[in-house]
Amino acid sequence: MTIGRREFLKSSGALAVVFSVGSTRGATDSGGLRLGNRITVSAHGTIELHMGKVELGQGIGTALAQIAAEELGIDFSRMRLSKVDTDYSPDESYTFSSISIQQSGPRVRDAAALGRKHLLEQAAKELGVSSSELSVVDGEIVNGESSTDLNYWKLLSGSETELVLEAQDELTYASDRKVVGQSVPRIDIPGKLFGRVSFIQDLRLPGMVHARVVRPPAPRAELLTVDEEPALALAGVRKIVRDGNFLAVIATREGQARTAAIKLARNAEWKIADDLPESRHMFDWLKQAESRTEEVLARTDSSVSHGTTIHAAYQRPYQAHASISPSAAIALFKDGALTVWSHAQGMYPLREAIAHALELPLEQVRCIHMEASGCYGHNGADDAACDAAALALQLPDKPVRVQWERKDEFKWEPFGPAMHIEMQAELGKDGAVTRWQHDLWSCPHTSRPRGKETAGNLIFAQHKVEPLPIPPPRSIPQPSGGADRNAIPLYTFANVHVNKHLVTDVRLRGSSLRGLGAYGNVFAIESFMDELALQTDTDPLAFRLRHLDDERAIAVLQRLSDLSNWEARPSGGEGTGWGLAFAKFKNLASYFGIVMQLRVSKSKPEIQLLRAMAVCDAGLIVNPDGVRAQIEGGIVQSASWTLKEEVQIESSQIATRDWATYPILRFDEVPEIEIDLIDRPDQKSVGVGETAQGPTAAAIANAVFHATGRRMRRLPLHPATIAST
Repeated sequence: MTIGRREFLKSSGALAVVFSVGSTRGATDSGGLRLGNRITVSAHGTIELHMGKVELGQGIGTALAQIAAEELGIDFSRMRLSKVDTDYSPDESYTFSSISIQQSGPRVRDAAALGRKHLLEQAAKELGVSSSELSVVDGEIVNGESSTDLNYWKLLSGSETELVLEAQDELTYASDRKVVGQSVPRIDIPGKLFGRVSFIQDLRLPGMVHARVVRPPAPRAELLTVDEEPALALAGVRKIVRDGNFLAVIATREGQARTAAIKLARNAEWKIADDLPESRHMFDWLKQAESRTEEVLARTDSSVSHGTTIHAAYQRPYQAHASISPSAAIALFKDGALTVWSHAQGMYPLREAIAHALELPLEQVRCIHMEASGCYGHNGADDAACDAAALALQLPDKPVRVQWERKDEFKWEPFGPAMHIEMQAELGKDGAVTRWQHDLWSCPHTSRPRGKETAGNLIFAQHKVEPLPIPPPRSIPQPSGGADRNAIPLYTFANVHVNKHLVTDVRLRGSSLRGLGAYGNVFAIESFMDELALQTDTDPLAFRLRHLDDERAIAVLQRLSDLSNWEARPSGGEGTGWGLAFAKFKNLASYFGIVMQLRVSKSKPEIQLLRAMAVCDAGLIVNPDGVRAQIEGGIVQSASWTLKEEVQIESSQIATRDWATYPILRFDEVPEIEIDLIDRPDQKSVGVGETAQGPTAAAIANAVFHATGRRMRRLPLHPATIAST
């Protein structure tokens, strides 16, 4: 039985669902837009969930499988996952913005519930009873308290049925949850634990050859000349490809390709643009660069009187995704069809972008997702995929594997953009905030190749002899937001003005890094709230509660106070600090509060994280262990950004090239982490993958101030900076 969700081109409000024994991969539906199958229930009793969102290590497949198992009434052990494949999977665009559960969850739930409803109706006909009298226990049909000889597998009996769920039809969902809300083991872990091929870097195909791309030394560099002969003379070299500023080599073995690429690089002459904004002048450059100002929010209440004005500015540098394993991809061009294996976050947008960049008909391109070693955001995956696809066209019938070098990943991935944020607030005589002003300067936080119109964002498309135009800077609108994500405070202020100054003179590749602008904006807002609390001689937690009217937000902070024993914290200034911060991600997803305890060494300025205590409200919790893992990862990654990470930029090049020039948090620097989840079964499930980053940064900065009396407003918080602040 296959349960698939289709959305039709005409606005009919219909949902097509297909039932059949085995898989219907490759099948088409006339009259509608095929978005792929949702679930396959096989004749031997396993259920396969066809993913629309890709697995990035966040455990989303397991959570969605729990939803399917719950509604189908089967044991979770029967669930299997299939990779996103443009030949048959649902088209759910990108996996981003912590919305996989919100988007896929209801669709999977609908499909599974409709499947259960249909099968119970079939069983009712055979038994001569009402379907309302029947229930399901692990696929077995139960009549009241009595078992029957019917189950899902017998009811299917080789038939195919196509159902259409009309918009007005009602579905009954599982009310007694047995799987959802449980910490079931993740489906994807055993394969990784026992060494089965799980990652794109490990995939090997018969007859596969290897390629390396020789990147320019800096953005907008022009390839003047290259002597190909020394590289061509090396053992194993199959072909050297030059297309404008795109230069690559294909060889039989990976080591041969790497050696030839080094030789090519030494014999290539480039013209350097020498126009990059240097790290030491980055924030001055942001404010002076060409930009367009967009009003994000303007709320005025003239009845509120003026008060004491407080100013502060906060800064976040360019930061890298810094994936542990550099990007890779494999492509095969055979019989006029191109197949690409990639760890990019959106197979359907990637497919369309590659087809346009390589001037191929869309129907001749297929993209299949393979996991990589973790990346939340837009790193080099899409570009590596296009590299492999372009090179596969040059060597038909051979799978071509492209592996980026570490220096390529650091120099050519799209970074998380730098941000300069200026805050201004007025405090009334009673200590309440009467006016709030938030101005931010930043380059755009997205340059994903979202299809044909934005294929010019791919490196190959920019470097080939007839380059595609680079799309103009794009502003992601509220309420999600890009650079201005979480710039609108959740707090209740009478007068609020938020302005985004979007830098349009884009010199560096920038795109979505986990949380986008939320990391910088929440760092600024929550640091500033502490500064305002200090001005009014008010406890930071009490100051926040005074300005909140969201009951769920208040509940999170009150639970956090209890969890951390906030009121009993020691006095500050003695080297040990406590810091608090809070946010609701995008102001429409999960609520998150955190208290960070740390120590700052007096003899040698050093920040040592001791303990993080956090509370999260993400609505209905599908998998508690999965939620905790996401939050723990977010805290650790944010701690690394906040204490260590900054891309070093010189006018002529990206100076960051390895782990020595881009240090990250070490295992022995990770604090003890305790997480308390507020489960709200009556609320919709929302994502948590990006909820911890901004609050964690602010909590660390606030704790440093509590420990030292020194306010740090520029990220990362280098220990040497503390002594000079």
